[in-house]
Order: sequence, then structure tokens, then C-alpha cells
Amino acid sequence: MTTSDNAPAQEAERSGTERHARGAPGAGQPRVVRNDYSSLNPPPLGEWTPTLSVSVVIPAHGHQDKLDLVLAALAAQTYPSHLMEVVVVDDGSPEPLALPRVRPDNTLLIPAAPGGWGSAHAVNTGVAASSGNVVLRLDADMLVYGDHVESQMRWHHLADYVVVMGHKMFVDFDPDAMTPKHVLSEVREGRADQLFDREGADPHWVESFIKRKDALRSAHHEAYKVFVGATGSLHRSLFDEAGGMDGEMVLGGDSEFGYRVAQQGAVFVPDLDTSSWHLGRSQMQTQRDAGTRFRMPYVSNRVPEFHLRRKRPDRQWEVPHVEVVVDVEGRTLEEVDATASALLAGSTPDLRLWLRGPWSRLTGERRPVLEEELLDLRLVREAFRGDPRVRFTEPAPDPDPWVPFRLYLGAGPTPTRDALAELVQLANRTHAGLLCAPLPGSTRAAEGVLRLERTAAYARARRLEPEAVGRDLDRVVEELFGLHWASATGIVAGPEEDQEANSESVEQLRAQLAQAQARGDRMRRRAERAERKLRWFTPDLFRRALRRLAR
Repeated sequence: MTTSDNAPAQEAERSGTERHARGAPGAGQPRVVRNDYSSLNPPPLGEWTPTLSVSVVIPAHGHQDKLDLVLAALAAQTYPSHLMEVVVVDDGSPEPLALPRVRPDNTLLIPAAPGGWGSAHAVNTGVAASSGNVVLRLDADMLVYGDHVESQMRWHHLADYVVVMGHKMFVDFDPDAMTPKHVLSEVREGRADQLFDREGADPHWVESFIKRKDALRSAHHEAYKVFVGATGSLHRSLFDEAGGMDGEMVLGGDSEFGYRVAQQGAVFVPDLDTSSWHLGRSQMQTQRDAGTRFRMPYVSNRVPEFHLRRKRPDRQWEVPHVEVVVDVEGRTLEEVDATASALLAGSTPDLRLWLRGPWSRLTGERRPVLEEELLDLRLVREAFRGDPRVRFTEPAPDPDPWVPFRLYLGAGPTPTRDALAELVQLANRTHAGLLCAPLPGSTRAAEGVLRLERTAAYARARRLEPEAVGRDLDRVVEELFGLHWASATGIVAGPEEDQEANSESVEQLRAQLAQAQARGDRMRRRAERAERKLRWFTPDLFRRALRRLAR
């Protein structure tokens, strides 16, 4: 507890912990398979010596009374004070916030940077003004237990690609029920769990998912979906690599940021050894429908696997679900058209299609128009340059870190209508980092295998083995996420297949079958009614007809 406005951590200690945290990438770090962090063994609370510094960033808008209690709890943390700083960002409060007397030693209050507003923008402001190896985001209505910071920081000393989520309980808040000094005393004495009635508190909705997925160890690629709420931490390097929070996301920013962090190969760990009190109910508890309605377009545009986005499967979004790289060098217009047109007309319209070829060789010089060497390449460019989903590249483009999958395919084969959807479903069902499928009828060994790469898997592999490329990188991905071989049947049309049949999706065929069965049922019931009427009105005629049939 202090009355000073800010006392920065000692520079020598900070530089030492930075060297510890930002050493050679991947050096000495455990290799977590998918999201099964069982290989990470954090030390017991109170029985270890921390070395990393942490910046607790608190975006705040009004509610000085809650902020006072939050800072009082932070002043009683078991994590060494010389390794912890707190940055409170006033996000345009109606009445400017002030630092209370009861607060951590190294506490700074700053206004949000100009040019934006909202908690995401405020977090970015706070991170930019801080210097800790680890960033711990905490909302201004989160009263944490005394070992909350220490408990999360244990994990960050084990690996720099871990995202830790804190436990919380929602309680009703009475501003007159307690004082900052009382909170400080209770938290310091280890009685934070007695500040409110746990039996009357509401758990966070993510707890059922976390429990169902073995504390996220079996959550695989879905682990990031529960990175919502008000307490979570990650290495500063990971925060920067993910691009920070999206300042345009005034609601739903946690979910979107969690997705981008996952794309960097992060592992998500729920820290259940400590907890915190959420002072008051959340917006999604009091205005769930309005909050969901607002978040839907913002999150859908940025997170391809957002569940509400599936309600609009025919739409193109800002971040596509799949990037496809098709090698067109040396291929005819007809071969390229067969592959590219099938992809563009498929049931997954939110894709980005790269056509890789020697485009720089196409010039405007006079040439024999119908006999030039690069005629097919020129025709391909003209045929597809008007589609905004198609891009032309000479070298293979760098992977887009926000697109979850990248497919490599040579020109010539004809993907089925549902090819991309089925590949993604198979990759998610097997949790594979790399999916390979030999192409039917291929005569080129180098182009005979379709490859679907999971972006997050390759990001983690590059983090742990930065020098690995090609097959060596594939082997790292196989170790961390798995390699799955599949048949291309139903994904790429074989040489003898009827393309007209392939133009209809499985969903369409099922719907047509259901409609036909329903029509058959209706006709059968109509015939039965007609037969009953005939029996009622013409009993003699009906008997004579039966006798004729019996002969």
C-alpha cells in the first residue's frame, strides 16, 4: 500500500527478466500437444521464486467505488511487488477517475489515447504504457483473491505461448457493504473467499465447457472460445504478435482477440487454483439478446468459426475460412478453369483463391496473339481478374495468420461442391495440423497430393522450431497436432465421374430426398382416404372389383 502515484520497477531486475522471457524462440520450452497442457507442471503456490515482471492493465469507465476495491485487492497480492505494476486507463469517465490511497506500490493512472474509445482501445493504451514481460488484463469490477496474480504467473514461467484465464464468480454489489481497507485486510489474510456468499454467486457460463473438455485439455482448436470475461494473461510478445486488441470491437473484443492469439499457436489454460469476485452482473447476463445481436456481425466478420456466422453460409466475410493456393504454371486455361471455377462455385464462398504463376512474364509487347508461348497464362489472368476473391502471386504468398486453413492444390483436378467444407470438417474432427489426400488420376508426383494446413499448428511449430522448413516443419506439426491422411473421394472428382452429379451438394441431395419422401407419404395418405370413401359409397362395386382381381 502506498500514497505515491507511480514507482517503476527497478531497471536492472526488469532487464534481467526480459532476457529470461525473450530468449531464443522455443529454447528449452515444453512442447504442448494441441491444447493438452498436461506436460506443464506449475509449482505450488507460495513455493517458488518468480523472475518475470507483470503489468496488470485495467480499462475503466466510471464506477470509482468498484475500482477502489479492485486496487485494494491488488495491493494485497502475494506476487512480489517489485515485479508487478498496475496501469489503470480511464476510458473517458464522466467524472475523471482518481487513484485511491489503498493501491499497489507501482500504480499508474493514464487517460485512454486519443482516436478511440472502449475497453479494447483502453487495453491497448495501457499495454503501450507498461513494460512487464507479461500482460494481465483485469476489468475494473474484478476483485481478485490474494494469490490471483501469482497463480497465473506460474504458467508463464513455463512457456511463452500460454494464455491463462482466471476463474470468477458474479455477485451483487453494494457500494456501502465494505471499504478498501477492509478488502485489503481480508485479502492479505487469505480470506478473500469470505467477502461474499459463494452459495449466492453465479458461475461464469464458460465453466460448463471447461469442465466438459477436461479443463480444456481436450478442447483442441476450440479452446479459445472461452477466452471471454475480465481476467486473463499472456506474454507481451504473444500480445504483440497477435496485433493487440481490435479497437473497433467495443463489444466482443475478448472473443476476437482470443481467436487471433490462438492463430499464433497459443495454448489456453484455465487457472482454477484461485478465483475472483465480479462486482455486479455482466452485460451478457442483463442484456443477453441485445448483446448477442450487436456482436454477431462484428465477430462474424473477423472469426471464421464463430457459431453465429454459420447462419449466413452463403456470404463472403472479411476474414475468409480458407485460403487456397493453386499452382497454374504450365497448365492450360481449361485445367485452371476446372479447378478454380469449381472452388469459386462451391458451397464455401468465404475463401481467398491465390493463383500462383509467372505473371511478371506477361508483357504488352507485340506478339503472335493465338500462338504465343504464354497464351494460356494470359487467358487465365483475364478470365479471373474480375473476381474479388481471386489474387495473383508469383511466389507462394505468406500465410495470412488470421485465416484458419490453407489448401494447396495443383490446377487440373475438379473439387466437388462441398470439397472445402468437407476438408475443414475432417481436419476439425481429427484435430489434425496437416491433412493430406492423394489426388485420383494424378500424373505429376509433386502435385499428386492435396494439402490442408492448419494455420495455428504451423505457427506453433515455427515458434518452437524457428529454423525448420519443408518436411522438417511438417514433422514438427505432426508431433504437435497430428498428420491425417485421407481419401480424395468426395473431395475431388475422379476422371470418370459425372460432373453434373457433383454439382449438387450432399445437403441439397438430402433435402431433395426428404421432400420426395414427404410427397410420397402425402400421396399414400391421399390414396388411403380415397379408398375408404370408395368403400363407403359403392360397397357392391368394390366387392365386384375385388372378385375380378381374385380371378
